[in-house]
Amino acid sequence: MNTLDNASPPPAAATLGRLRETGYVYRSVKQELRDNVIARLRENKELFPGVIGYDATVLPQVVHAILARHDMLFLGLRGQAKTRMLRQLPDLLDEWLPVIDGLDLPDDPVAPMTRVGQRMLDEQGDDTPIRWLHRSDRYHEKLATPDVTIADLIGEIDIVKHAEGRYLSDESTMHFGLIPRTNRGIFALNELPDLSPRIQVGLFNVLEERDVQIRGYPIRLNLDVCMVFSANPEDYTNRGRIVTPLKDRIGSVVRTHYPKTTTEAMSITRSNAWLVRHNDDAPTVPQVVIPDYLAQVIEETVQQARTSPHINPASGVSVRTSIASAETLASSAERRGLLSGEQRVMARVCDLAHVVASCRGKVELMLAEDGQGSEDKLLTSLIGEAVKEVFADFADPDEFESIVEPFESGITLTVGDDVSAADEVASMRHVDGLLDAAGDLATRLGLDAKDDQALASAGEFLLEAMYVNNRLSKHVNAKGTGYRR
Repeated sequence: MNTLDNASPPPAAATLGRLRETGYVYRSVKQELRDNVIARLRENKELFPGVIGYDATVLPQVVHAILARHDMLFLGLRGQAKTRMLRQLPDLLDEWLPVIDGLDLPDDPVAPMTRVGQRMLDEQGDDTPIRWLHRSDRYHEKLATPDVTIADLIGEIDIVKHAEGRYLSDESTMHFGLIPRTNRGIFALNELPDLSPRIQVGLFNVLEERDVQIRGYPIRLNLDVCMVFSANPEDYTNRGRIVTPLKDRIGSVVRTHYPKTTTEAMSITRSNAWLVRHNDDAPTVPQVVIPDYLAQVIEETVQQARTSPHINPASGVSVRTSIASAETLASSAERRGLLSGEQRVMARVCDLAHVVASCRGKVELMLAEDGQGSEDKLLTSLIGEAVKEVFADFADPDEFESIVEPFESGITLTVGDDVSAADEVASMRHVDGLLDAAGDLATRLGLDAKDDQALASAGEFLLEAMYVNNRLSKHVNAKGTGYRR
């Protein structure tokens, strides 16, 4: 979101008279969004920077809703960029907006909606003071929880102000909630189904009539606000539901989805995960390289989880699972570099074992599958299936059947996440043909077959692929992972 840190200076007009001289004309928030989206579409400018994979599916729905001047509900599973898009909506507003200075609520100096604002115009005319509101201050967000009240969202009668002699029909007796304070802006309510039904009912008037009433008193505020919501699908267990009359009043429901392709998923992960640890501020930290095939294994693991019959499909498997897993993979390689003294390290299959820690809690097992250790066993199994699928994109296990023969004599090759690349390559030399096969596979993976880091990474990938294809067996202990026949 565009913040005040990189904002241009506000316009100089400080009174209503000076504002009129600029030719300012009142526009509703939704009309402002519509006009600015039209301008960006004509200029072929990006509407939601950093949102990947939605160009042909989700973003057209959002554009259509804005052009229709609708309130919106973003409906989708966890980790589908719903909140990210909500927080980018203010960037579609004008950078600066004039409001009457000295009021509790942002109110337009040309078309005030409060009686206090109108009174100031009547009394001061062109001398009415104005201030400029940046678009980053025109967005308010609230996480819906069962304890949210009408007073939080709409407001409450301020007894102290009433005791001072003000009438209950005067909005100046109110302590305003978040929605009125977002007048002339965008109000976002995250996880709408978690809001109790009686509070959802309280939003009817705001959505339909654009006014609010407090405790039955005829206090009316003709709000100018764009309402946007996010929600998981209604059938998500442990959640409430959106009451039907409220859904009826929301103009457009925008359906989101997980990445359609592995390439899109990898792009999302790489753009959001913290993978570059070595930089000018940390020059002694090893440079970590994550080869594409391992990034592909992570995305394939997550995709396997989304289609697994052992995982509750209603809860989904968030994109954050891929991001956290990639960061853990990088951390495991980084730790190896710190222990071995290597200044450049490449992630290997042995690092995938630690990815399980990043996936815990991010998948919801079916009730019958939920037992002690079940989650870790399932995740380990999914990683194995992912390795099998990704390896098949580059080679056939039958091509490397010759490397299995040396293991027939009882050789066990042990690898580990704390073994340097040079030492691992040296160990591979004891298995006839393994180093040549690793070099062949490294070339297919787009790696440098003359680089020890690449050879160690490709060699482990080959051994693990032979294991998941039932050509080798594997045992794991404190010394590392051992492959044998």
